[in-house]
Amino acid sequence: MTAHTHGDGHQHPHPRQPDVEDRPLTYHMALTAAVAELLVAKGVVTADELRRTVEDIDSRHPGDGARVVARAWMDTAFKARLLEDVNDAAAELGIDCGGIPIRAVENTRRLHNLVVCTLCSCYPRMLIGLPPDWYKARAYRSRAVREPRAVLREFGVTLPDDVELVVHDSTADMRYLVVPARPDGTDGWSEEALAAIVTRDCMIGTALPRSDAPRSGGG
Repeated sequence: MTAHTHGDGHQHPHPRQPDVEDRPLTYHMALTAAVAELLVAKGVVTADELRRTVEDIDSRHPGDGARVVARAWMDTAFKARLLEDVNDAAAELGIDCGGIPIRAVENTRRLHNLVVCTLCSCYPRMLIGLPPDWYKARAYRSRAVREPRAVLREFGVTLPDDVELVVHDSTADMRYLVVPARPDGTDGWSEEALAAIVTRDCMIGTALPRSDAPRSGGG
């Protein structure tokens, strides 16, 4: 137990909170730290530039990707450009994806795409934010390629037998963005309203957008 002094001047005991330094560094944590130190030592970047980059990545959220999907639903020419080059298409909306190649894969009535990173947790963070914990879990990384339909059912998505399911293995050199099929009942919706029903999981492929989901931005 440790004690923390509050504004009333009294110390209140509370359970000690573990810090990351309390655990041995994993191989990838140590490698990341070593590369960062080397980049700073070699003058490739400054420590401040590195800090700002990390803060920028941490500030990203799925809303950016949702805007891209909503625009693709409303503008077929934009969707064609998105399927050709995600980075360039996102830049049209003022979104910087960091330059790492991202491939957009489109869901249709006969095709469903699912994204996984079997080796670690490669993910388009600059477009849809930090990956969820389950995406990084060994169970998801191994089962998504072996029994993807079973995994999807556990997420609440049951695909008809005639729908082809394609699993994409994300890597450090290629990330993926699922462009979900636009749900029925959304004709006449504003772009903002459409973006509101595109969730992070929709852009991974573990969920489907729903027209009855809570939304904002008007119809």
